[in-house]
Amino acid sequence: MFNDISQVNQALRDQQYISTDEIATVTFLASKLEKPLLTEGPAGVGKTELAKAWAKATGKRLIRLQCYEGLDESKALYEWEYAKQMLYTQLLRDKLSELLAAAGTLSEAADRLAQEEDVFFSDRFLLARPLLQAITADEPVVLLIDEIDRADAEFEAFLLEVLSDFQVSVPEIGTIVAKHQPSVVLTSNNTRELSEALKRRCLYLFIDYPDHDSELNIVRMRVPELNARVAEQAVGLVQSLRQLDLKKNPSVSETIDWAKALVMLNADSLDKHTLETTLTVLLKHESDVQKARRAMEGGSRRSDDFGSERRGGGRRRDWN
Repeated sequence: MFNDISQVNQALRDQQYISTDEIATVTFLASKLEKPLLTEGPAGVGKTELAKAWAKATGKRLIRLQCYEGLDESKALYEWEYAKQMLYTQLLRDKLSELLAAAGTLSEAADRLAQEEDVFFSDRFLLARPLLQAITADEPVVLLIDEIDRADAEFEAFLLEVLSDFQVSVPEIGTIVAKHQPSVVLTSNNTRELSEALKRRCLYLFIDYPDHDSELNIVRMRVPELNARVAEQAVGLVQSLRQLDLKKNPSVSETIDWAKALVMLNADSLDKHTLETTLTVLLKHESDVQKARRAMEGGSRRSDDFGSERRGGGRRRDWN
């Protein structure tokens, strides 16, 4: 579909995703080599958004598996609709009675019933979960396995068959091979180390917080109605906040939320009152809010405004 990296870059931009050359290159290679793409990095830097943008750019349906502690095969792959099976049994009660009536012994009755069990363990009663949906899809899809690091190591090991051969085993039915190999994107927030076996099967991409210019481009694209000067100030402040060793750094999505909030407030500058009343849009822990406020107050006393950035020639930008 895409012949070079520049086309990937443009396709992602068309979906309002600002890509770096590295992101575009690894995504391009994952597509061409038909390898899963493992993206790691801090929460909120755009790993999940990359999968969404890639699905839209390629015109494929996105199927998402959200991982969490305790996730098992039945929630990720399939489960049997027992209630539907029971209802079906009730509807066929008379038929089953006829079938079993002719049996002379309990053993014979059990054998006759066993011959019919394929009816109850067939596609009509199989509830496909995200992994099976992706494998049995009639058209190529993008499979997003989100926050794989939150799942247990046992589930990660189970994924190896899927990522290696793009097939799954259902004991009652057999092995189901993918009709079309899905494009797989896995994300991880680095809350635990992933296995080498999983990493070997994937192309690896680390996505960090964007630099000032990249984040400013994101804000301008996603919140074009924000005053240009305020956008510069807002991004400069966010970049400075990430240098404070906070409990949780503001993510790119929170930068966008803050930019939208500033538009709603008709802010034409980041004055002290605006900062104090909107800081919790960016920071989600009281200790981080207090640390940021102390840094801003200290910067003002030193006449070295918090959130300023040096650019060419030593010129400073004032965010206060």
